[in-house]
Order: sequence, then C-alpha cells, then structure tokens
Amino acid sequence: MRSYFCEPYHSWEKGGVENMNSLIPRFIPKKTHLGKLSLEQLRSIQQLLNHRPRKCLGFKTPAQVFFKQAGALSP
Repeated sequence: MRSYFCEPYHSWEKGGVENMNSLIPRFIPKKTHLGKLSLEQLRSIQQLLNHRPRKCLGFKTPAQVFFKQAGALSP
C-alpha cells in the first residue's frame, strides 16, 4: 500500500481528504459546536464515513482493503 504525504495547507494536493471533509456537513450542520455532540454521536459519524465503500478501491471499504493486504503480509 502506497503512502502519500502532502504539504501543510496545500489542500489541492490530496483531493480525497477534501472530499471526505465535504461529507461531514451531511451529518453535522455548519456552525454546530462539536463540544455539544456526544462522543457516541461523533463515533457514529466517524464509523459511517470510514466504512463507506470507495470507487477507487473497487467499491470496497478501506477496512476491507487494509485487512486483506495486512493478511497477505502474515506468514
């Protein structure tokens, strides 16, 4: 699995991050104080976002791809 590091404040270098950031307002309205959300609510949103199938991964979730590749590394 390749890693990519982008420069700070260069949002155009990593479109996937910006795409993920654009999904957050679907769950949390703008100007909502995150301190007013429960940890359970935040974790639920985190789970939904992190377990979305991705087109670039062949419509698999990042976890599916990670564990498949991690399993291939074990003897």
